[in-house]
Amino acid sequence: MSAAAPGRPKQGATLAEGRSPRSASGVSSSSSATHLVLIPSYDTGRQLAETIAAARAQWNPVWVVIDGSTDGTAEVAQRMAAVDTGLRVLVLPHNQGKGAAVLHGLRAAQQAGYTHALTMDADGQHPAALIGDFMQASIARPDAMILGHPVFDASAPLLRVRGRRVSNWWTNLETLGAGVADSLYGFRVYPVAALAAVMARQPWMRRFDFDTEAVVRLAWRGVKPINRDAPVKYLSADEGGVSHFRYVRDNVLLTWMHTRLMVEFLLRLPGLIARRLRGRPPFQD
Repeated sequence: MSAAAPGRPKQGATLAEGRSPRSASGVSSSSSATHLVLIPSYDTGRQLAETIAAARAQWNPVWVVIDGSTDGTAEVAQRMAAVDTGLRVLVLPHNQGKGAAVLHGLRAAQQAGYTHALTMDADGQHPAALIGDFMQASIARPDAMILGHPVFDASAPLLRVRGRRVSNWWTNLETLGAGVADSLYGFRVYPVAALAAVMARQPWMRRFDFDTEAVVRLAWRGVKPINRDAPVKYLSADEGGVSHFRYVRDNVLLTWMHTRLMVEFLLRLPGLIARRLRGRPPFQD
């Protein structure tokens, strides 16, 4: 289900096409032809509307995939889209997971002719103000994936900050040091066709395992990671913060994911070593 769907874009977008000028309502009105913002959302409450507004102030178009939410946010987003031609809302009938929601958006973006998508969470953790900078980096290097490197403040749970170091270590090994600074931070710009193709070939990457497995498999495919610092803020419940992270469940999922990736890594290792020695993607300068 969708509302206010933009027409098929032309190729050759520039940065200015996406984020300026702003209309009288404060939203970015000039549409990008190749790059869009993609926001998967599941039961994020009042924070979703704030995230949409912040993203729309920086970029056009913004697409939201409602992943089977039952908190009324689908209706809120659709009302916003009804009066904003730069916003499109896709609604999944039941919750399928972040990766599945992103894949649904990627396939729709491909059909509409978009080449790159910046993914950001709907819960207010990611810095909408940096959307334009990340898009500019992607337009300059369309062959690469632009990855946010989180800069934590005092709101970050210490357990999660320390825990992600484990995933980052494994990711660095699995990509043979391709340069992924952080494996879990979901504020990123992906090449749409490459990521959709990677996800279509296997049944995983549909839930919390999406962010990490995406960068590993894209690196294996030859997509170079380019890292850019970006702040991350964990909102309290009073601030509207919502978290669906479950420590045991999601860490079991990550452990299973890294086990699978390591088996495949060992099979790929001779080819990865050869590519690294020759300076071929993703190991090029």
